[in-house]
Amino acid sequence: MCTSKLGRYFAFTFICFAIIHSIVVGSFYNIQPTLGCVISNYVAVQYSTYFLYPIFGGLLPVVIASSFSILAYHNVRHIVRRQLPVVRRKLDKQITAMVLMRVIVFVCLLLPYITYRIYTINFPISQSMPMVYAVGRLLQSILLSINNINYM
Repeated sequence: MCTSKLGRYFAFTFICFAIIHSIVVGSFYNIQPTLGCVISNYVAVQYSTYFLYPIFGGLLPVVIASSFSILAYHNVRHIVRRQLPVVRRKLDKQITAMVLMRVIVFVCLLLPYITYRIYTINFPISQSMPMVYAVGRLLQSILLSINNINYM
C-alpha cells in the first residue's frame, strides 16, 4: 500500500495541483495605484478569506503536523511494551518531545500572519493614507518574517 511509487505519484499530483491553483489564484490579483496588489474579484476575496488562508495556509498544515506528532507520541507510549534497548527508548522519547515542540512553535508562528492576511484582504489600506499604509506594511513585514522562521 505505501510504496515509493505511490509516494511519487501523490507528490507529483500535489505539485501539479499547487501550480495550477497558484496560477488561477494569481490571475485574480490586480495592481491598483492607490492600494497596490489586491484581489478585486468578489468571489476570489471570499475564497481567499474563507478557504485559501484559513484552510490551506492555516488549518491544513496545522492538522497534518499535529496528526503526525500525535501518532509519534502514541508510538512512544507503546514503545515501553516492546523489547527495545533502553537507549533506543530514550532516544525515541526525546525525538517525540522535539516533534511536539516543533508543532507548537509552528502553530504559534503561523497564526499571526494568517490572521493578518485575512484582515488585509477584507480591509485593504489605501496608499492615500501614508502613515496607516506604512504601519500596515511594517506589520506585514514583521509578521511575514516571524512566519518565515518556520522554514529555517
